[in-house]
Amino acid sequence: MKATAFEFRFRMLIHAVIFILGFTTPWNRLIPLDPAGPNAHVWGTLAAHLVMLKPGLIGIATAFNLLIAVAALCALASASLRTWASAYMGASTVQSASMHGDAVVAAGPYRYFRNPLYVGIFIHALALALLMPPSGAIFSIVAIGFFEIRLILGEEAFLTAQLGEPYLAYCARVPRLFPSFAPRVSASPTHPRWLLAFLGESYMWGAFIVFASVSYRYNATLLMQGILIALGVSLVIRAFLPGRSSPQAPSPANLD
Repeated sequence: MKATAFEFRFRMLIHAVIFILGFTTPWNRLIPLDPAGPNAHVWGTLAAHLVMLKPGLIGIATAFNLLIAVAALCALASASLRTWASAYMGASTVQSASMHGDAVVAAGPYRYFRNPLYVGIFIHALALALLMPPSGAIFSIVAIGFFEIRLILGEEAFLTAQLGEPYLAYCARVPRLFPSFAPRVSASPTHPRWLLAFLGESYMWGAFIVFASVSYRYNATLLMQGILIALGVSLVIRAFLPGRSSPQAPSPANLD
């Protein structure tokens, strides 16, 4: 079930393809699964159900605002978590097409759980799903979740082979997906690089800004256009980020 080296190398493209399929729902041309109309997305569908659930208790505008606030919070949580992780892992390593196993990094969020970057992607998928047709949202959430698990298992096998006992000891102490309330290992002497982390996660921050600033228009198409612009800007920014320098390997974690 673990991801192949090919899947890891092209993981960003695979993520993009999953999201594109979620937004376009090509299967609706063969088997119509979603309603038609300008509000035939999860945002509009859930808002209508909230209003019908308790007639008179909540208005349609309030329902729309409540849902978009949840999406914005998901976008913020994703951007924050991935930036925190990237600051300690290194933005160039996060964006690299190859797996790296120089040493165990147990700093920042990696003291609480092992896969903050992948969890951040899944939370981001929840935000984007609000703008998709219902069948596309279900497909994207399931596909992203399944793909993240494959990537995690692939990385775990690679790091076990590269690092051996220190990594296995780290895995025994630190949860895989659900963070602990307190650090599970001592911090390794890794210095965060916040500016590069913010730049590396510029798409995630751009998506949050779009959710927070454009949602008052109640226009899912406008939100999607803003997210595409954020993606384009982030690709330009990433093109100027420094490449990974292998001599600057992180120090091993202190698991005592």
